[in-house]
Amino acid sequence: MRHVRISAAFAVAFMVCMAAHAQEVRLSKERYLDKCKGAWAGQMIGVCFGAPYEFKSNGKPITGPLQLWKPDRVQGAIGQDDCYVEMTFLKAIEDYGLDVTFEQAGKAFAETKFPLWHANKFGRENVRRGIMPPKSGNPEFNKHADDIDFQIEADLFGILCPGLPRESNRLCDVFGHVMNYGDGVYGGMFVAGMYVAAYFEDNDVEKVVKAGLAGIPEASLYHKCISDVVRWHAENPADWIAAWKKIEEKWQDDVDCDPGKPFNIDAKLNGAYIVMGLLYGDGGFAKTIEVATRCGQDNDCNPSSAAGVLGCMKGFSAIGAEWTSGIAAIENTKFDHTDYSFKTLIPTCQKVTEAILRRTGGKIEADAYVIPQQAPKPPENLEQWTNQEAVFAKPISK
Repeated sequence: MRHVRISAAFAVAFMVCMAAHAQEVRLSKERYLDKCKGAWAGQMIGVCFGAPYEFKSNGKPITGPLQLWKPDRVQGAIGQDDCYVEMTFLKAIEDYGLDVTFEQAGKAFAETKFPLWHANKFGRENVRRGIMPPKSGNPEFNKHADDIDFQIEADLFGILCPGLPRESNRLCDVFGHVMNYGDGVYGGMFVAGMYVAAYFEDNDVEKVVKAGLAGIPEASLYHKCISDVVRWHAENPADWIAAWKKIEEKWQDDVDCDPGKPFNIDAKLNGAYIVMGLLYGDGGFAKTIEVATRCGQDNDCNPSSAAGVLGCMKGFSAIGAEWTSGIAAIENTKFDHTDYSFKTLIPTCQKVTEAILRRTGGKIEADAYVIPQQAPKPPENLEQWTNQEAVFAKPISK
């Protein structure tokens, strides 16, 4: 009997050990750096590719020829708010640490002097008036709460959190509520969640999209919209226009921060166009950027996020010199309103990622990271702004 008890104890210990190992995943430092670099390069290339078309095709797709890409066009990324605003968040994390509070995040944002629009602008003004986050992004004080703003800036948090969707969501919760609420925050969590998954998936874009969805409430309108796009792509995998029309019919409404116009900066609508680029791009960098751009509306931000996610999946080394060769000429140039250049940005992200790994029980080895895998967990409380028409009919609270 004693022999049996020892064997049973050994079996239990063995299973516990195996379970522990099954919950960890290794990522070589070389691959991490290549994917991190690819994520930032993708954002830079995507935003510059789409910049000539920003809000010039609203409520209709672009079907004509697009400008041919020239690598030196990437120089425009230095002055793009799609890049430098999220770097403000990175600086706040460096200054205040990983336990940065709502108030610290808000004050760091309030101290910036660069021009802002929509949710960002009013969120910052709210904080300056003493309306601190999360109230600064709440629709009671910010009628742009469902706009795209945090969605275009949340790439950072996924880039910092490989394999750690709960940690990514924790940071998105703090920073996203400076300027947004509900779907405006969920859009950021979704985009960040795709990067989190992209570190461990090189080819299957649909798997990455679904990983992003797993981190936001299934009952939210944002989740329902993106789920529709995934389904419509499956129904028409060779016809992006067919899927685009379905999005337009169901999700293009006029209950937004600028009613009466085809212009729509709503997070979920533009999030749908990010996903259109990823799914119909089918892993091709050029096709991904092209489709995300052709969908219209905020079509510099949308290809930026789509190309960033794909760049993280593939890694900088696989994007292709025809896209990336212009970066070398600006790698030491600081992005506007920041102290970061492309060359210093990557090691800064690595430093913060390593701090996040230590916080979550990961291990840093000589040539690899051992990451305790986390299952995505949506926010516990559903924020859903359902009375938008009533809010737009009255002045925002002072």
